Amino acid sequence: MPMENQKSLTSAELSQLWGSYMNASLINTVLTYFLEKSEDEEIVQVIKEAHTLSESTLQSIANIFEQEGEPLPVAFTDEDVNPEAPRLYTDNFFLQYINQLGMLGMTATTAAISMATRKDIYRFFSELYHSFNVLHENSISVLLSKGLLTVPPTIPTLDTVDFVKKQNFLTGWFGERRPLLAQEIALLFTNIQRNALGTAVLIGFSQVAKSKEVRKYMLRGIDIAKKQVNVFSELLEGSDVPVPMGGDAMVTNSNEVSPFSDKLMMYHTTGMIVQGIGFYGFSISTNTRRDIAAAYTRLTGEILLYAEDGANMMIENEWLEEPPRMVDREELANTRNRKE
Repeated sequence: MPMENQKSLTSAELSQLWGSYMNASLINTVLTYFLEKSEDEEIVQVIKEAHTLSESTLQSIANIFEQEGEPLPVAFTDEDVNPEAPRLYTDNFFLQYINQLGMLGMTATTAAISMATRKDIYRFFSELYHSFNVLHENSISVLLSKGLLTVPPTIPTLDTVDFVKKQNFLTGWFGERRPLLAQEIALLFTNIQRNALGTAVLIGFSQVAKSKEVRKYMLRGIDIAKKQVNVFSELLEGSDVPVPMGGDAMVTNSNEVSPFSDKLMMYHTTGMIVQGIGFYGFSISTNTRRDIAAAYTRLTGEILLYAEDGANMMIENEWLEEPPRMVDREELANTRNRKE
């Protein structure tokens, strides 16, 4: 059946557009600060590319919402950023951040494309995927040129093709553990990289947050992220695989003036948690050693509790904007009864 322009957005399309708008607003606000502070011209160009992409995304979704009569999210404004605040992160951090942004953007838009049924929405997310793909490629080129790209480790080439012959291929708690598979190495490695960058983000936030409660929340997140990096590192080291380095050096000692509002920093943090849960879920589905899957499951439970506490804090401070939802039929009926 051919794809058509339906009269209304489906719930899937609406949710993906709403989430993309919120994320683009967040990124646009953050990159406003990055542009003000970055000193390396090559990195500035990559930040400008990402900033232009976020602005065009906001405008495109705003146009769609206007046509559909959907309310536009409040999201983030100039009140959530202070470009004049002292430098909180290094240029290396800015570049690593953009690289992760490109990768996450491709992941998110792939999901959005798969759920789109309206031709215009399908095309929008397809074009957005391409833009994130180009951004990711360009950030990799700059990382390579500056010797800053940490690539997953290589493994020795095997002489022959083999088949699994023993059940202990799946085990890992007791007895001899088989060496890690290439897929397991790749996912452990990238999860360490994401946690390391996330740790750097939270270290910066913990230094400048205005609220003591928010600072404590960020410090708790740093402890969780570092612990999880240690778990993944031990699994890699158990198969003599090199471990990527952390990201503490990407944060300055600035702690007086915050470049971002506490609302933005909390939203950013909970967003990273959601992304981490998604990557851990994918990692579980592709691992065959039971001890590794169990580690991912345990760590997912830990960050789920952390995310819930963060959501409660945001609700208490009225920072959590409600996504589009189904109408409450009971509430509508009660409202009618009260009028009568």
